[in-house]
Amino acid sequence: MPNADEKSIIRGQLPDSDTLYELSNLFKMFGDPTRVKILSCLQIRDMYVGELAETLDMSDSAVSHQLRVLRSSKLVKGNKEGKEVKYSLDDDHVTKILEYGLTHVNEDK
Repeated sequence: MPNADEKSIIRGQLPDSDTLYELSNLFKMFGDPTRVKILSCLQIRDMYVGELAETLDMSDSAVSHQLRVLRSSKLVKGNKEGKEVKYSLDDDHVTKILEYGLTHVNEDK
């Protein structure tokens, strides 16, 4: 059991409440299998909504909804190409989170 001084030191090293809240919300995005499938597809290559929908056997509207959620969490970004938007992972951090997660769940297999 940590003593009072150790507790104070530990508490002082914790991120602030707002940061912890944001981190919690980030991990919630990975708590939905559909969103993880979309992120995994985009890890392989950039794709349009229709391509994602066809690949995942989903409707365009269902994919679009999930992409909006992922965009609002800064996990994916869209680049307009003509009349369509091509989606990609927002940055390399998203790839690393997916890779570390897969490594963790597969380590005893």
